[in-house]
Amino acid sequence: MSEQLELLYDGIYEAILDGDPNKAVSHVEKALALNAPIEDVLNEGLIAPMKEVGRLFEEGEYFVPEMLISARAMKAGLEILRPLLTETDMPPVGAVLLGTVKGDIHDIGKNLVAMMLEGSGYKVIDLGVNVSPDKFVEAIETHQPDIMGMSALLTTTMREMDVTIQALIRAGVRERVRIMVGGAPLSEQFAARIGADGYAADAGKAVSLANALLQR
Repeated sequence: MSEQLELLYDGIYEAILDGDPNKAVSHVEKALALNAPIEDVLNEGLIAPMKEVGRLFEEGEYFVPEMLISARAMKAGLEILRPLLTETDMPPVGAVLLGTVKGDIHDIGKNLVAMMLEGSGYKVIDLGVNVSPDKFVEAIETHQPDIMGMSALLTTTMREMDVTIQALIRAGVRERVRIMVGGAPLSEQFAARIGADGYAADAGKAVSLANALLQR
């Protein structure tokens, strides 16, 4: 690797840690102009700093606002790479289907999980908020994801996770996906009780959980 490219990768890394989307985009474009391998720009420039962001969050040095601005800077850089990744047919780590359950319109946590997963090399299919069980079933059949993630912020809507899993079972698609759940009122005990495969307390842990579920 040339010294110039190494400096650009370091620049992308720092831009994402600092949450500077303009700087991230500029350095990605400069690296591509020097014919940097797309996979290296993705892994060393974008994925590596998001792993560090997750670590800093778990250690209490970063909080949700810092994670959000870093994830947005990463996403800005990723948008430059996305059409090139499509052209090269570089496979994603895995595919994750996300949605906030029926009756719940909160999406900050879900959006952060989506950005962190994208920053870790996953393809994310985001169904948005107020997602009915039938829509989850339909999306599994359409997109064939490896993992399905559900979020809920209200105690009154967390029950919809159980309803959704039962709908998946009735439709015969439950065994096609690993299911992870998250949201403020949830717990590992609740996840186990409804038959989910795992629970993540925050976006950083959601990436670690997705990695673990993918390896099972």
